[in-house]
Amino acid sequence: MSKRRIWGLVLRHLYNFRRNYDRLVDTFYWPSLDVLVWGLTIFALSRMGQTSPLQIKAIVFAVLLWNIVWRSQSELAVSFLEELWSENIANLMATPLRKAEMILGYLSLSLIKFCLSFTLTSVLAYVLYQVNVLELGFYLLLFIISLMMFGWAFGFLTISLFLRFGTTIQTLAWAGIWVVMPFSAVYYSLSVLPVWVQQISRFFPAAYIFEAMRSVLFTGSARLDGVLVSIGINLLLLSLSLLLFLRSFAVAHKNGIGHLK
Repeated sequence: MSKRRIWGLVLRHLYNFRRNYDRLVDTFYWPSLDVLVWGLTIFALSRMGQTSPLQIKAIVFAVLLWNIVWRSQSELAVSFLEELWSENIANLMATPLRKAEMILGYLSLSLIKFCLSFTLTSVLAYVLYQVNVLELGFYLLLFIISLMMFGWAFGFLTISLFLRFGTTIQTLAWAGIWVVMPFSAVYYSLSVLPVWVQQISRFFPAAYIFEAMRSVLFTGSARLDGVLVSIGINLLLLSLSLLLFLRSFAVAHKNGIGHLK
C-alpha cells in the first residue's frame, strides 16, 4: 500500500477539477441550486400559511442530506468516467497502482469534494433561511457516515456496470441514484407511503436516516437502533459493491479495455 500512489491518483483528478467547468458545476452549482429552489418554494408556501418554519427546516435538512448521497455516488462514478473519457484506464492498469489503492484514492477524492460541496450548501442554508445543520448535534456525524457509505456503495455498483458495458450507460453516473429516492423517504415520512412501498423501504438504509432526521428535528431525539441498522445495511452493501467492482475489473482486464470506450 503506497500513500504516494493514492495521492497521485487524487492529485490527477484535483488538477482536472480545477480546470474543468463541468466538474465545478457538478460540485457547487447543482447542490446550491437545490438549496435555493427548495428553500424558496417552501418559504413561499409558509408565507401563504400552508407550512410552518419547522417544516421549512425539515425540507432544507432533507436537501442537504440527500446531496450527501447524490454527491458521494456521482463523484465516484464521474471520476472513473474521466479515466474512460481520457483513455487513461490502460495507463492505470500498466502502473503498480493496486486495486485497493485505486479504491482508497477514489474514496479520498469523493470525501474532499463532499467537504467542499457540503460546506457551501450548509452556509447557504444558514445565510438564506437561518437553518443551521449543526442543530442535528452528534446525530449529524452518524447521518453523514451512513449516507456517504450508501452513496459509495451505489457508486461502486455504477462503476462495475461501466466496466461491463462501457460509456454507453454513462448517464447512470448522474441519474442512477435517483431510482432509490422514492423509497428513501427524503422529503416525506414513510407513513404516507403505501404499505407495500414501506416494506421495500426497509431495505434502503437512507430511509432510516431521513426518518431519524425528522425525529431529531420535531422531537429533539431519535432512536439509535434505526441509525445502526442503516449503517449495518450499508456495510453489507458496500462490501458487496466492492467485491462486484473487483470482479468486474478482473473481467474487463481479461477481455481488454477496448469495449469500455
